Amino acid sequence: MRALRITLIVVVILGGLFVAADRIAVYMAESKAADKIKSSQSLTTTPNVSIKGFPFLTQVVGKELDEVDVNVDGLTTDAGDGRSVRVTELDAQLHNVRISGNFSSASADRATGSAHISYADLSQAAGPGITVAHDPSGTNKVKITGSLLGLSLTAHSQVTIVNGNTIRLHAESIPGGSIPQWEDKVREKTDMERKIEGLPTGMRLEKVETSKDGIDVSVAGNNVQLTG
Repeated sequence: MRALRITLIVVVILGGLFVAADRIAVYMAESKAADKIKSSQSLTTTPNVSIKGFPFLTQVVGKELDEVDVNVDGLTTDAGDGRSVRVTELDAQLHNVRISGNFSSASADRATGSAHISYADLSQAAGPGITVAHDPSGTNKVKITGSLLGLSLTAHSQVTIVNGNTIRLHAESIPGGSIPQWEDKVREKTDMERKIEGLPTGMRLEKVETSKDGIDVSVAGNNVQLTG
């Protein structure tokens, strides 16, 4: 019985040491991944990376992770035409992440996530003199205000997703005016498409919803390719 107790104590101690080593390895891997994301995306803050599943070390040996969660604040993406869109917050969950043989890349069987773009950041992306705000008059609508030729204008725009990578704002109607080609001139101010570049291959914008403080976008994908 004494020998059995000693054996159990040794097993418990070794198990505790393994758990400690496993958690240290997870912390180091999360920290390294966060630093790499920060560097590759030129972020001003370090993202949060959380690797799920236990034990981590056996997942590394098998080169497949159960789940990796990433949270990024202040991600700036290229919107084309020399413009950019700042994504206020991005959350992503990557499931069944397979790591390449030399650990230079990875792919996820499935990915889900959400992104939030504040009205302040959307207004900046719209261009000088344009303000985008919440419009409670309908579903997925925003109110756009600005000026044209010294005249103040307000338009109510529908927000939609186009081609899985672009957010579109399209005014349902244009404030009246007798100036030739007035509608075209107004739409140059109110209508816009902002492409969200930098999404991993296999991920798409799925759905958009407007709220009081900004636009919420859901993203999803299968066989998502992640470069190292």
